[in-house]
Amino acid sequence: MKKYCFGIDVGGTTVKCGFFNTDGEVLEKWEIQTRTENNGENILPDIAKSINEKIKERQVNKEDIAGVGIGVPGPVNENGEVPCAVNLHWGYKNLVKEMEEMTGLKTKAGNDANVAALGEMWRGGGVGYHNLIMITLGTGVGGGIIVNEKIITGSHGAGGEIGHAHVEDDMEIACNCGNKGCLEQFASATGISYLARKMMEETDMPSVIRKENVSAKTVFDGVKEGDELAKKVADRFGYYLGKALANFGCVTDPEVFVIGGGVSKAGEVLLDYIKPYYQKYAFSACKDAVFALAKLGNDAGIYGAARLVLE
Repeated sequence: MKKYCFGIDVGGTTVKCGFFNTDGEVLEKWEIQTRTENNGENILPDIAKSINEKIKERQVNKEDIAGVGIGVPGPVNENGEVPCAVNLHWGYKNLVKEMEEMTGLKTKAGNDANVAALGEMWRGGGVGYHNLIMITLGTGVGGGIIVNEKIITGSHGAGGEIGHAHVEDDMEIACNCGNKGCLEQFASATGISYLARKMMEETDMPSVIRKENVSAKTVFDGVKEGDELAKKVADRFGYYLGKALANFGCVTDPEVFVIGGGVSKAGEVLLDYIKPYYQKYAFSACKDAVFALAKLGNDAGIYGAARLVLE
């Protein structure tokens, strides 16, 4: 019986590392620098070195380690190959093969958002459920879809990229992906700021959100104070996200939607604006899906990566 595993979450600035037992308890967490120079050629060797040093430090036998799970910011196919990862300056990379050669350990890899969703299912806001959609509301909108405890990857590793679902025809500004009218343009932190600025231009309604640089936080702080304009912005955000999730709901029929990312720090009030529109547009068989806030924060990636290798 294997006793331990590693969960690795590769970011553009740092690599978060976790040493777990196979019951899902994190025994130690640490970080190393992500060295992206020279097309990121040092990233995997640095990770392998850190893992091997940790094994030696803890005097653990490799035979007792189930393997290494890794989440990376880019598409990953079912063979553990990465076509490209822009933030890491990678072109094509056979991530799994390279890590197995450098560590001597079984390795599995996945897109970081998908892996985070798996982590939330295992030990976070989705505990107890087997079918889950996670939405990460940060600078952009990320997502991960879990069906029967398995990540939906797709043919190009782009499964779960819900932030780039088209939700608005009347949008002149292009999304970072090049399309116009993506969910990310209305439901991310920057998207909420865009909605607020647009509504402030369209009305003279007095509001606390006019008093400082508007952000997703100032909008939801305003909502909590009962500010009418802030509530209108939040309602529009809820419309876009709730309607989009209704569309995803009838495709995968999730038991729970888990909302994470920086915007989710607004708390339960956030869900109050999403759920009514989900209920309005969802297929009847999917209306009883639960909404929950993510619980693992920045650790979701290492938990999910560890879970990945235990599948």
